[in-house]
Amino acid sequence: MTDPWVLVTCEHGGREVPSSHADHFVGRDAVLDTHRGWDPGALQMGRELACRLGVPLFASTTTRLLIDLNRSIGHRRLFSEFTRGLSRAARQEIIARHYRPHRDSVEGAVAARIAAGGRVIHIASHSFTPVLDGDVRRADVAWLYDPRRAEEARVSGLWIDALATRNPVLRLRRNNPYRGRCDGLTALLRKRFPETVYVGIELEVNQRFVEAGGDPWDALRSDIVESLAAVLPVPPIRAA
Repeated sequence: MTDPWVLVTCEHGGREVPSSHADHFVGRDAVLDTHRGWDPGALQMGRELACRLGVPLFASTTTRLLIDLNRSIGHRRLFSEFTRGLSRAARQEIIARHYRPHRDSVEGAVAARIAAGGRVIHIASHSFTPVLDGDVRRADVAWLYDPRRAEEARVSGLWIDALATRNPVLRLRRNNPYRGRCDGLTALLRKRFPETVYVGIELEVNQRFVEAGGDPWDALRSDIVESLAAVLPVPPIRAA
């Protein structure tokens, strides 16, 4: 089997509000700037991963408070309190204009590569707030994947080991602070494709590095990018 085709996605890359829906967010700049509005640092991380690996990046900069691109249709958090109460027609228009283009382009690209006989490693770039509801998160970098899928666990493990070698002081976690099996774009694609041809991993970076900026943030991005580059391409498991 050929080397895997890698793609990077970023579902929460910005806090932009389309002009057609600006009236729903008047006076809401404060919440748009928080982790509820976007994933600070995730797009920068995604761009650098894609650039270093020479692979495509699929990204959105529309605020997740309009519609969350990492939630499935029908999920209770697909729309926020600012858009949940809109008419069905208005919500369908948001889905068509701001949700489907990203989701369909990613799924279409993955499906096309697999149909051509390839296999895919999908890295979704995200970040998480250091403190949520008073709970201090104990991870610096985390990998979310489905532990039932051996290939996802294996590829994540190779990447984690490579990063730990580069920077032993980082607190690296698996499926923390979220579970990899929760609803999301990778979860949908796992339903579409078996683990022999699709590996979906969500990279989660603690936003405290983004907030600090400077050398610590620069060094972390470099370590994450170079550690993944060091383990790719990942050969498939060979039958005994």
